[in-house]
Amino acid sequence: MPARWLSGVSPDGRRIVLAKSVRAFGDGFASIAFAAYLSQRGFDAFAIGVLATVALLGTTAATLVAGFWVDRIGRRRLLLVASCVSIASGLTFATVQPYALLLLVAFLGTLNPSQGDVSIFLPVEQAALTDTVAPARRTWLFARYNLAGRLAAATGALASGLAGVGARLFGLELETTLRLLFVLYAVLGGGLVLTYRGLTPAIELAATQSARRGLHESRAVVTRLSALFALDSFGGGLAIDSVVALWLFQHYGLSVEAAGAIFFVVGVLAAGSMLVAVPLAARIGLIETMAYTHLPSNVALLLVPLAPSLWLALLLLFIRSALSQMDVAPRTTYIVSVVTAEERAAAVSVTNVVRSLSTAVGPSLGGALLTAGPFGLPLVVAGAVKGVYDVSLLLLFRRVPVRDEQPPARS
Repeated sequence: MPARWLSGVSPDGRRIVLAKSVRAFGDGFASIAFAAYLSQRGFDAFAIGVLATVALLGTTAATLVAGFWVDRIGRRRLLLVASCVSIASGLTFATVQPYALLLLVAFLGTLNPSQGDVSIFLPVEQAALTDTVAPARRTWLFARYNLAGRLAAATGALASGLAGVGARLFGLELETTLRLLFVLYAVLGGGLVLTYRGLTPAIELAATQSARRGLHESRAVVTRLSALFALDSFGGGLAIDSVVALWLFQHYGLSVEAAGAIFFVVGVLAAGSMLVAVPLAARIGLIETMAYTHLPSNVALLLVPLAPSLWLALLLLFIRSALSQMDVAPRTTYIVSVVTAEERAAAVSVTNVVRSLSTAVGPSLGGALLTAGPFGLPLVVAGAVKGVYDVSLLLLFRRVPVRDEQPPARS
């Protein structure tokens, strides 16, 4: 990646952002190939759903364990071990036949059936990344870290279509070309090993700090943050892309091709919003950026079902997307800045696991609300719930100080 894009970041920080991109690319195509591959192998929707749930539970458990033990094991060492698990995950998923063994691989491995980054890598990378740049530039760095991952995941999702193209061009069974994608996933794991091997001891905590693992001084503030993040993520789960797309199909009779184009625009707007958050956070503060940008986004979401036409509904969706991700980088910066250095990995782990589990509850309820009628009730409820989160965050945390000074930064 261009040097200017990560100017002022240590070589360790650059390696971590590169690794994030590699991982996200693999998750991007694996999340789509996961169901298609299992379907080609003859598993029904229920069996595939169980595998996906087990995989999510496994990655969530690994994320939580990593957050509390990483600084006893060593950050570089744990990243290397996880990379080796990625290699094994891809190879065994491509070759294992019995369903019971697939369940075991899904739980113990790193395969992620969603494009969300909940994995053993996440708390380790974010904790290590924190000290690779000056405190004032953390939001700037986390914005680029998340943007790199989002764009790589989108590219990976697009690349998953090569399985079908390859099957037609070379006269192969679709199952075979999908299987090769998981071999590619293993190859990417090898790339992670090479990337993480170059990390230096500078990413590790001092021995006196690493002796204290988990949460201690900051347990109360992380608990309150986690409760609020759970509320936000539950609301987000009610209006994930699949639920919104289903509503558009039902309410406006939208075609799949049109929906694909719409959600491509949505993804680009959401990715771009991450960078806009950087100068805004430097100017008005982390919590203020999170709340003041997120609240209008959620009001727009709430108003979508009330729009009298498709074009106005899409405009509101685009406004929502252009604002919806501005809180991502400031949120990560706030989490790592409001706790002590030795608690960072655990804090990132706990808050991300809570968000993941809360999001998982939403889609099924959102689908149930859609069956009540074509009005778009899950979008209204999601906007309202997430709006409550925004106001609560501002009221409860606006005056909670961070442990590192965050003077205005220029990128």
